[in-house]
Amino acid sequence: MSNQILGLHHITAIASNAQRNYDFYAKVLGLRFLKKTVNFDDPSTYHFYFGDEVGSAGTILTFFPWQHMTPGRRGTGQATEIGYSVPEGSFDFWMKRFEQHNVTFNKPSEKFGEPYLTFLDPDGLKLELTVAKNPDPRTPWTTAEVSDAVATKGFHNVTLTLTNIKGTAEILTDVFGYKLVEQHVNRYRFATDAVPSAAIIDLVEAPGEARGHVAGGSVHHIAFRVPDDATEMRFREKIAARGLNITEQIDRQYFHSLYFREPGAFCLRLPPTIPVL
Repeated sequence: MSNQILGLHHITAIASNAQRNYDFYAKVLGLRFLKKTVNFDDPSTYHFYFGDEVGSAGTILTFFPWQHMTPGRRGTGQATEIGYSVPEGSFDFWMKRFEQHNVTFNKPSEKFGEPYLTFLDPDGLKLELTVAKNPDPRTPWTTAEVSDAVATKGFHNVTLTLTNIKGTAEILTDVFGYKLVEQHVNRYRFATDAVPSAAIIDLVEAPGEARGHVAGGSVHHIAFRVPDDATEMRFREKIAARGLNITEQIDRQYFHSLYFREPGAFCLRLPPTIPVL
């Protein structure tokens, strides 16, 4: 276990209007608004946290809402899709809800034998609702309008789009302990057996696609969880040994983090596996 990453911890993205961001995630999607802090590196900016009841690792989506931020552009070198796990039979509810709130969405489709529904947040961030092959036992946060029969349970997967997946795949398998479990055309699915949920990373290889531009509606970074500080520092040694630049351990007051860019140039982060609340 100490040689593996314990799945996703949180994902941080960029928004523009703070009120609009709050209304969409707390009211339309029905996530719990866990807390409002400030960006450690830019104290003039809010930092919003959404998740389950206590902010469990693997459920936490956070935002930096920079007012008047210009829209980003999806492309290579980015996390391009965030997937949430939802119960079977919930798509009709979500499609009706999206229509009521003027949310852009596509008809349900399927990948790797799992039905999914794609939609966009108000800044154009691409999200998915997925009915996982294996039932998700996590208890969701519910509201008066979003019951436990349809509510999101936390992250199912996240997708990175790259011109070449080789270097990133090696980080996932040789360093993080993930395994390639499925492939379809240019999408490669990696998963860890260290945790039962928030355990999947999809890599999409798109050599002809333009490089993405990180701004409004873009993922800022992905954070993977580790059990403790000692494990975090062992992973630092492994990553540095591969010639990648990685920060010293940064004190974020209630947890410690390491930051580095994987070979596809996207920012990854390693914090201990603690809840937000």
